This record gives sequence, C-alpha cells and structure tokens, in this order.
Amino acid sequence: MNRAFNRKKDKSWMHTPEALAKHFIAYNAKFLGHTEVDQPKGTEVVRDAVRKLKFQKHIKKSEGQKIPKVELQISIYGVKILDPKSKEVQHNCQLHRISFCADDKTDKRIFTFICKDSESNKHLCYVFDSEKCAEEITLTIGQAFDLAYKKFLESGGKDVETRKQIGGLQKRIQDLEAENSELKKQLQVLEEQLMIAQVPPGNSMSSKTPTDIFDMVPFSPMTPLVPLPASNGSAPAPPARPTEIRRDLFGAEPFDPFTCGAADFPPDIQSKLDEMQEGFKMGLTVEGTVFSLDPLEGRC
Repeated sequence: MNRAFNRKKDKSWMHTPEALAKHFIAYNAKFLGHTEVDQPKGTEVVRDAVRKLKFQKHIKKSEGQKIPKVELQISIYGVKILDPKSKEVQHNCQLHRISFCADDKTDKRIFTFICKDSESNKHLCYVFDSEKCAEEITLTIGQAFDLAYKKFLESGGKDVETRKQIGGLQKRIQDLEAENSELKKQLQVLEEQLMIAQVPPGNSMSSKTPTDIFDMVPFSPMTPLVPLPASNGSAPAPPARPTEIRRDLFGAEPFDPFTCGAADFPPDIQSKLDEMQEGFKMGLTVEGTVFSLDPLEGRC
C-alpha cells in the first residue's frame, strides 16, 4: 500500500490543470473515519490505521450502524470532506498539511491519506472505501500536489503565505457554519418549548366548569340549584306528584309532612293529640299516667 505524489513523465494525468486549479474534482465514497498515527508517512503506519478502522467498521455493522457516505472535493488547495446531501463541510484538509497518500493493493476499495491537524498538530490518518474509484482518487490527489508544487515554483514561494491565509479563512468559515448550525438547533428547541407552553385562544381551561369522571357538574351547597327555564321562555312547571299512592309493607300510607296538615286527622285522634299536648304543659293525668315537668317529682 503506497503511492507517491508523482507519476512517471511518460504518463499523463487524468484531469486538466484548470479543473484542479480553478475548480475541484468531486468523488463519492464511504468514510470509515480517522485515527491518530505516530508518523507523518509510511506504509506500515497507514496499514495499522486501516486495520484499526476496519475492525471498528465491523463492530458498527454488527450493531446495525451504517457507514456514512461523504463527498470528496479535491483541488490544489486541499481535500474537503462534505455531507453529500447538505454539502456541510465535515473536514477541510489543506494540501500543504497532507504528508502521505496511498491506496491498498490488497483491497482495491480502500484509500487513505495522512494530514496534520491545524489545531492539535497531531497526524491523523483518514480512511475511505470506494468500490470503483480508490486508485483514481489517489491519483487525483497526487495530481493536485504536482500542480500546487509547480505553482509554488512559479510564484517564488510567495503563494505559500496566500494559501495559509486562505486556509485560515476557510477554517474560520467552517467554524462559523458549525456554530450557525448549532444555533439553529437551539432556536428550534426553544420554539418547540414555546409552542407547548402557549395556551391556544378560546380553549382556556379556567373558564370551563370542572366535571367528575362521569362528565357531570358536582353538587356544591354554596351554589343554589336554579331550575332551567322551559324551551318557550316561561317558568318551569312544578314537579308532578304521582297519582298512585304507594303503601308500606303493612299496607299503610306513608306519612308526608309536606302534604299532611292538622285537619287531615280524624276527630277522635285529633282530640287525643290535643289532650296530650295540654297534659305535657300542665302536668295532668292522661289515661292513668301522671306527667310532670319536674323530673324529681315524675313517677309512674
């Protein structure tokens, strides 16, 4: 597994110089990930990194996770790794920081390159899986290096500082895009919380009378029962009494204090009641029994 950044002089490159200098060449591949390595280059170095990331790929597959697909944009300024749908830049590897690039001769789908991270200054090995374009992608990166080196010689080295400034601006843009994406997510969460907390107009629960589990208004002794008006607007009629008189188990009519008055008793019973009331008041003898208002004098 090895490929230098130059080709034999009797062979031509795959792309025109204008395509890499003024634009970029795009490829789609599966991104196995990146891992830190000890050396900036070397066949054994990338071989160990590929073995490590392949092992992690099998673990993710066993857990049901899919390998993410990415888009590679290769130019004389570097290699960008983007999300193929949103075009969001995930990694921006500047060309002057890439120190090694190779494709795997034992597995023609795998290619990799080593890049020095701009923040941590650690060497990271990026590994990709492309079923048909692994060797072509490696050659394209090599061609970008060849063109960048020629441009460096033509400018007398002045272009290096410009590329560093451009690389710094690109890194700043990438950080701002990531910050913007995070702020959008936070704003979406706040909007969802506001929608949950906001009560829709006309559906206030405070104006609705509470009901029980049977959807009935509970009785309150503080609230008088007001009869509902009739459909024609007149006062409601009093409740009708049953025409059939019910009797108890002895065949007697039940006593109703609301309908029964003093004149309803027969004359003999009424006279007895009057005599008993007088006896309670005066302490007289009624049917052989003496009643007294003084409990100490009362006797049978």
